[in-house]
Amino acid sequence: MRIDAQGLYYRDLNKRIREEVAAGATEIVLDNVNGQYFIGDGINRPVTITINGVPGNDLAAFMNGATIIVNENGQDNIGNTMNAGKVVVHGHAGDVLGYGMRGGRVHIRKDVGYRVGIHMKSYDENKPVLIAGGKAGDFFGEYMAGGVLVLLGMFSDDPAKPKHGFRFGTGMHGGTIYVRGEVDEAKLAREVGVFELTAEDRQELENYLKDYCADFGIDFAEVMKERFCKILPKSKRPYGNMYCPVPR
Repeated sequence: MRIDAQGLYYRDLNKRIREEVAAGATEIVLDNVNGQYFIGDGINRPVTITINGVPGNDLAAFMNGATIIVNENGQDNIGNTMNAGKVVVHGHAGDVLGYGMRGGRVHIRKDVGYRVGIHMKSYDENKPVLIAGGKAGDFFGEYMAGGVLVLLGMFSDDPAKPKHGFRFGTGMHGGTIYVRGEVDEAKLAREVGVFELTAEDRQELENYLKDYCADFGIDFAEVMKERFCKILPKSKRPYGNMYCPVPR
């Protein structure tokens, strides 16, 4: 099924997509997408939506099982409160990716913006995974409560740009962040620390990265040539004393 999105108002485009999904479509190609919001939001069937163009904010919000492939760049709020499924972006993506994300996978080939992974969470086997192949802005992993973030720093259009910004892991109290190569510890929030990977960590990370590399045709062995470290919170309640002072 193919839809030409040129000139379509975002509500009309999304109505058309939902109608096709309800009618049983398993593959939908959207051509000439140019900033339309909310594509894929709330879709809970195993449909694959391929986007030619640049979708607007809140792509795949509340999504529960679909697959979205973006052949160019993405904007802000991708995977907002996403529960299951996958988003693959072949270019860059914006700010606040994976906000409150509860499951599924988001794979970005190149750079990402600010506050990526904010409030990510997990429950039992429902573990969200977000992998950025390029570099990241400030507040990466802010208030993270669960799930996995991976920052590769490999596929950026700006080689001189730092791998990550300031306030890395601010308020983080759960989950794991894996970073390829070194991190700038001067830019880490005080509530997180840098740790070596265990054998279990490495196996888990390799599984995630094999899936990521398959989506983009990347050499897995090349990705694994560099050592990885992990960032973890030092406390489950990093701001506890701010609100509940310890009695003297």
